[in-house]
Amino acid sequence: MSKSYGPCDTPGARGLALCEPTLFERSTPGRVGYSLPRVDVNEPPPLPAELLRDEPAAWPELSEVEVVRHFTRLSQYNYGVDSGLYPLGSCTMKYNPKINEDVCRLAGFADVHPAVAHQGLLRLIYELEQFLAEIAGMDAVTCQPAAGAHGELTGMLIIRAYHASRNDPRSKVIIPDTAHGTNPASAAICNYQVVPLKSNEQGLIDPDALAAVMDESVAAIMITNPNTLGLFEENVDRAAHIVHERGGLVYYDGANLNAIMGYTRPGDFGADVLHFNLHKTFSTPHGGGGPGAGPVGVKKHLEPFLPRPVIRKKGRQYALDFDRPQSIGRMRSWCGNVGVLIRAYAYIREMGAAGLKRSSELAVLNANYLRVMLQDLYKVAQDRPCMHEVVFTEKGLPNDVPMLDVAKRLMDYGFHPPTIYFPLVVKGAMMIEPTESFEPESLDAFITAMRDIYREAQENPALLHHAPYNTVVRRLDEVRAARNPKLTADME
Repeated sequence: MSKSYGPCDTPGARGLALCEPTLFERSTPGRVGYSLPRVDVNEPPPLPAELLRDEPAAWPELSEVEVVRHFTRLSQYNYGVDSGLYPLGSCTMKYNPKINEDVCRLAGFADVHPAVAHQGLLRLIYELEQFLAEIAGMDAVTCQPAAGAHGELTGMLIIRAYHASRNDPRSKVIIPDTAHGTNPASAAICNYQVVPLKSNEQGLIDPDALAAVMDESVAAIMITNPNTLGLFEENVDRAAHIVHERGGLVYYDGANLNAIMGYTRPGDFGADVLHFNLHKTFSTPHGGGGPGAGPVGVKKHLEPFLPRPVIRKKGRQYALDFDRPQSIGRMRSWCGNVGVLIRAYAYIREMGAAGLKRSSELAVLNANYLRVMLQDLYKVAQDRPCMHEVVFTEKGLPNDVPMLDVAKRLMDYGFHPPTIYFPLVVKGAMMIEPTESFEPESLDAFITAMRDIYREAQENPALLHHAPYNTVVRRLDEVRAARNPKLTADME
């Protein structure tokens, strides 16, 4: 195979892109990037012939510097919260303070086997549960669940166990169309029938519509508040009363907790059970499949059903309590994703109550700043002040440019694109969540880019149709990729 060094032949491409030779293409016979010491022990007996390869593995032959440059370059292709503004709606991609990383790497935490539930670790998790319970207005918390969706599953299993304990098994779960996207799957996997609830013209829960579908067969309603339109559910207390009056429970999805900390608590407006996203609200790394943590908080009447073991404090000692006959059982090995728990604990201790409240203030301020500075060009889904995120719609974009093109073009301006085409109740949605982490200069640069892209859509829409141009990977043919996936690498 011929070797080709240099940038790809694409408009505006910068540096080496995917046409850069792979490590196998760079391989030069005889080139070595390592040295091993002379063997100073007796050679082991030979392996059985059936375990040996017929021919040597085709590893690339490279120098050390070639390997280092290759993987360094790959790392620079990634975009993360340390790279710049990461306004992914509904994901709360806030900056992860480096002090949190230092704390979770302390030898007393990092070098201990997870089976050794030592007093320091148990105390940390116990105190974290107390902090989370206070922040959300709940009575008890478990830190076992490994992610937000895992927390949803845990919460729904608790709800199911609660109704079963009352000899009142129920079959339905109501989910508003502005709830978090994973809620229907979490209900369905627990064998509940999902009952969709259409929002009103203001993008909020309609109490009358809720009352019409709420009956004794409904186990719970799953509410996200603020909802995925970035709006606070003004009728949430009335909705909770309707559900409770007929024997149901209120599940609160904590995906958007970052907007309300210090101002209101889900437990105070009717939530019976909720999950937290430590990897969102409490600033621990997430994305790419992990890591994460989704602790679950409950009111007193649901505490017996929490996963076991729970951490109990007896005097100055901490112990794991397995004697919980009504528990739904263990949801995660050991004590959960401990590294994430430690980071979240450090963040909460560092911020304090006033800091957490201030972070919510700034998150809401930043989202409304973007809304006001862009709403003259981009149509807002709901023309009113928002909470932590603002949702625009592609309706009215010049030359019928789709929102997908706007998102792709943002990459050329150096920004990670926001969430698009969600929530589903908005046609051509772009959901932007700036969080509190980013300074005004970054927000202004993003606003300038969005306004420039709007002008490009007016003057040269074809430019947007083929964007991005300056990224490592050009626009993919998504239909072709789905129908003809390439699942193996061509090493020839």
